[in-house]
Amino acid sequence: MAEMQPQYPGLLITFEGGEGCGKSTQVRETAAWLQSRGYEVLTTREPGDTPIGHEIRQLLLSGEYHPVAECELLLFLADRAQHVQQVIIPALARGVIVLCDRYSDSTEAYQLAARQLSEHHPLDALLRFAEQGVRPDLTLWLDLEVQQGLARVRQRALTGESPTRLDEESLAYHQSVRQAFTTIHAHNGARMRRLDAHQSIKAVQGEIQALMTQKLVETGRSHG
Repeated sequence: MAEMQPQYPGLLITFEGGEGCGKSTQVRETAAWLQSRGYEVLTTREPGDTPIGHEIRQLLLSGEYHPVAECELLLFLADRAQHVQQVIIPALARGVIVLCDRYSDSTEAYQLAARQLSEHHPLDALLRFAEQGVRPDLTLWLDLEVQQGLARVRQRALTGESPTRLDEESLAYHQSVRQAFTTIHAHNGARMRRLDAHQSIKAVQGEIQALMTQKLVETGRSHG
């Protein structure tokens, strides 16, 4: 029997994609648009948006330490378990629209697929355990050609934004991540919607607003 997903008055919208795809910018733009329409919005991210998560983020992304693939996966899932219970569930229970920069699809793409952890060990149950029943109502996948995304990362570094350990992975690794997102989308087309991140910020935001409007109407949350 399929596990029942908890029902909350809020919505969980996740933003996914490879490095440099513009997720963080679109989270901010979407939050501002929703707030202008009278919705209560929480923007959050993974990993690192709880006190414990902040420490985990440093371990994972600073580059000072290089965890083995299995350790990396478990640290991401530990961060998610804390984040879901401490941040996401309370917000959803209050009726808030939660915009989350990365969630389980990133774990599937970066850790299970690109690290090849799922080849001999089915780990879907472990991902669901960390989620505690909380699945996205809508996922916005910002799809961008890998080399262009990495060029954006290098450009940001020139302005003082330090790359993370994952930013500096090989081109082949990032190509595996993009292919994994393509596969996830193929199996989850109703939930995950692909957006062409080669477009301008304004064009991508226009598509996001159209998808969000549709979701708000479908779920009876439209303000008219």
